[in-house]
Amino acid sequence: MPLQFIGIDPDTGKNGSPTVWVDQETADIVLQSYIADDATRIQCLQTPAPGHAPGIPDHEAVLRIPARLISILREACNAAERAQL
Repeated sequence: MPLQFIGIDPDTGKNGSPTVWVDQETADIVLQSYIADDATRIQCLQTPAPGHAPGIPDHEAVLRIPARLISILREACNAAERAQL
């Protein structure tokens, strides 16, 4: 699974920075970010996705992505689309 580094949160220091990569084989976007706090998780549980069972499966997590990563996520989406061509 070779990952292509896309970008890192420009407002963080050297430790624990939200980061975005694209898997070059699957075109999946891979994120490292903050684990959502309990209040956010509760809101997710109270606002389920239509047609899906309520809850957060054990193999998934709710992440909070800083708004300042939006441009980096756009770049990752573009890279993922190019990888699928």
